[in-house]
Amino acid sequence: LRTWVHCILLSPVQVANNMMDMDQDPRKRLCFADGRRKVDYVLVYHYRKRSSVRGSPSQHRLSIISNGSYPLGVEEKDQEGRKDEPAEVVVDVGPPDPADGEKIMIREEFEGNLKDAGLEIEHDKENKAHGHAFIRLHAPWQVLSREAEFLKIKVPTKKSYELREEKGLAATMNEVWRKLNQPFQPKVPHQEQEHSRTKYGAFYKYQPVDLIRKYFGEKIGLYFAWLGVYTQLLIPASVVGIIVFFYGWATVETNIPSQEMCDEDQNFTMCPLCDRACDYWHLSTACGTARASHLFDNPATVFFAIFMSLWAAMFLEHWKRRQISLNYSWDLTGMEEEEEHPRPKYETILLQKRQRKKKNTKNKNEQIKRQLKHIHAYILTLFTLNVFLPSQTGHEKLTWRDRLPGYLINISSILFMFGVTCSAVFSVIIYRITISALMAMSSDPEVKSNVRVTVTATAVIINLVVILILDEIYGMVAAWLTELEIPKTETNFEERLILKAFLLKFMNAYAPIFYVAFFKGRFAGRPGDYVYVFNDYRMEECAPGGCLIELCIQLSIIMLGKQLIQNNVFEIGIPKLKKLCRTLKDKERAPKEIVEQPGRRQQWHLDYDLEPFDGLTPEYMEMIIQFGFVSLFVASFPLAPLFALLNNVIEIRLDAKKFVTELRRPDAIRAKDIGIWYNILSGLGKFSVIINAFVISFTSDFIPRLVYQYMYSETGTMHGFINHTLSYFNVSNFKPGTVPSISSLGKDITFCRYKDYREPPWSTEPYQFSKQYWSVLAARLGFVILFQNLVITMSMLVAWVIPDVPKNISEKLKKEKTLLVDVFLNEEKEKLQLIQSLFSRDLTQEQQEELKVSDQTSLPLQQTQPGQLPPTSSPAPRTRPRAASFSQFTRQMSMSPRSDITQHTAV
Repeated sequence: LRTWVHCILLSPVQVANNMMDMDQDPRKRLCFADGRRKVDYVLVYHYRKRSSVRGSPSQHRLSIISNGSYPLGVEEKDQEGRKDEPAEVVVDVGPPDPADGEKIMIREEFEGNLKDAGLEIEHDKENKAHGHAFIRLHAPWQVLSREAEFLKIKVPTKKSYELREEKGLAATMNEVWRKLNQPFQPKVPHQEQEHSRTKYGAFYKYQPVDLIRKYFGEKIGLYFAWLGVYTQLLIPASVVGIIVFFYGWATVETNIPSQEMCDEDQNFTMCPLCDRACDYWHLSTACGTARASHLFDNPATVFFAIFMSLWAAMFLEHWKRRQISLNYSWDLTGMEEEEEHPRPKYETILLQKRQRKKKNTKNKNEQIKRQLKHIHAYILTLFTLNVFLPSQTGHEKLTWRDRLPGYLINISSILFMFGVTCSAVFSVIIYRITISALMAMSSDPEVKSNVRVTVTATAVIINLVVILILDEIYGMVAAWLTELEIPKTETNFEERLILKAFLLKFMNAYAPIFYVAFFKGRFAGRPGDYVYVFNDYRMEECAPGGCLIELCIQLSIIMLGKQLIQNNVFEIGIPKLKKLCRTLKDKERAPKEIVEQPGRRQQWHLDYDLEPFDGLTPEYMEMIIQFGFVSLFVASFPLAPLFALLNNVIEIRLDAKKFVTELRRPDAIRAKDIGIWYNILSGLGKFSVIINAFVISFTSDFIPRLVYQYMYSETGTMHGFINHTLSYFNVSNFKPGTVPSISSLGKDITFCRYKDYREPPWSTEPYQFSKQYWSVLAARLGFVILFQNLVITMSMLVAWVIPDVPKNISEKLKKEKTLLVDVFLNEEKEKLQLIQSLFSRDLTQEQQEELKVSDQTSLPLQQTQPGQLPPTSSPAPRTRPRAASFSQFTRQMSMSPRSDITQHTAV
């Protein structure tokens, strides 16, 4: 109850919930029956058909009047003297069983406590036998002012401040920028213009963040502000990504490795891709894959990976500055963290613990009494009870022992979910292997030629469907596991829920991508010594152009699929489906004869049909996962920021429409930051540096090309690179039963080639890793270390160069402190002058002269430094006690704390 009341009174901005309907009839607005008091909150409860016999002793009458008292049959007058309707509203709720009666008593007590807190209540005037009852609540101005005092909400100390006019080049640039941005600014009507119906936004305009904050509160306002900053900074990242993509497109014709792979004169005969059914093949047939791979695997990709790592650091720093600016403009700079009330479930479990402890203590006391009864040692009994059984009325709380079962279940369940995710990925791998083998055995040459494309596309779609299904399951599992931990407050509950949901969904979304990037083709073996699954199917290998093109396909389809289906279709369709199901369920539950007419439905009836607000966790989660796609594997897909930008432009509009039209209005909650989400973003930004370093080193061919060009190339160019990366295999070393059954390339093939750095068959150590392999591996590891240190150093430099607090905000804070001190001193001076004039009315001329002398001697008191005691002056003569007492009084006033002034300058 205390928690609920506290949540109601958290935000005084709830009084502005009816700004959009000022031109409507007062009876149709969100107001009480008097047409003046606005409805700030609505309580809803469902009741069943009950007996309506009046006067029976077992019947309960719920009598509520709006001013907070309980007299029956009394009419009241408002402050203007106008007579209202009868204040009493009697609802027949005679219960058929004691359980319903207990619910009614609890509800009556609950509503009574709300009125004790100062809220005003209004019930439905009609009596119903079945359905929902709506109770309207109104928070008077006095209640809001009291809560504003508790929350230390600030108001301006002065009505106007002197602003310094900018001049010179800075003023000109600001004016030009203001004119360029003017078409994108939202049209906000002036607060004094009543009956205004100005449209608040358009597709191409900026977000009205201040209006969002006023209507929904600071927490939701910060979400839209963060989403706007994130979307805005995706613009430069998208531009650079497009440039990198077109660079690869422009240089594909001049890329020497691609030309060598497409050259049919090279005649590289490759080893079969599967046993028995697959034939030898020429490398030139993979020309299309090689050319496509160059679009995303070129020297510009390294630059783009470094740029995106710095972009992530710049985004976090820019958001901190924006967040501090919003804190200043929204009066949150002096906001203090308050102690939260415990969650109801926490208090319930704590109560159960106390009851069990009390019961155990009682049983133990009775057992001791029975034992001592035989020896009639009453004194010894008292001594035993007082010494060995202390009172249990002290402060208790849940300890780690109480939470240990929940922690164990959490750890085991999370590990199990990780296993489920890995099993899903492994199942798709088995699908790829088996389908590849079956299609390779087909007699249709068209099917054989499209094996890799078909298998890759279908496998990615299956991965996407599995990810979408597991995402919904993991969200429910995370909520269940968090409940088992028994968090004490709502903040602890939300943080633990976010952390669990992020871990599960992160693993679910990125596990297939991690497999393609770092594991596919690494453990497949070599010709003559392949690794098999179920003793029949070979582990899959990367495409001839490398695994980076497959990583690009995997990342793009999963990213676009999640954004299109989960972020957009689900956000529109699921709330509408839930609303339809809830409406049908209510219609089936209610009797046909008491279905309300549509014309009688009030605004709160329509609002009740909307979807309840479940928090911002789903909204943040989808954007955080998208941020991972943009930052973690961006080296393989430079167009990821562009697709994220296009999605977010639509996402902002969909979120706005959903919050305004599809969801019930959430409680306005004050918050200074986005909470644990910033830590997750910071962690993803640092993790992206490591991932991009390994993608460039081990997934792409960037490092092997550099090693070849500067260590093994005779001409210092890339000519001969493809031949350098292909090893030889003697076909006579194939295991029995693995040789191609039918070969269209002829029977005179002695050697086939495969992509690896191994010794040739004629070497003293055939098929072992060559010196080139160890050189490339050392270069790859060295690049990882160099890349990480370089990017992290540059990120720290960016964070150091960009200050957290904007300069104009820091100057405004200093100026306000100075103005506040001036206001305090002026008020104190006026107060002293007023007191002096009051005491001087009855003084003679001689006493006034002495008073002036006394005030001059006390003048240094005004010049003492803060925190320093003023010097004491000699007491006045006893012949003038009035002047002496006044002088002493003025000194006490100048030395006393300014508690009264502080109260005066508060709300």
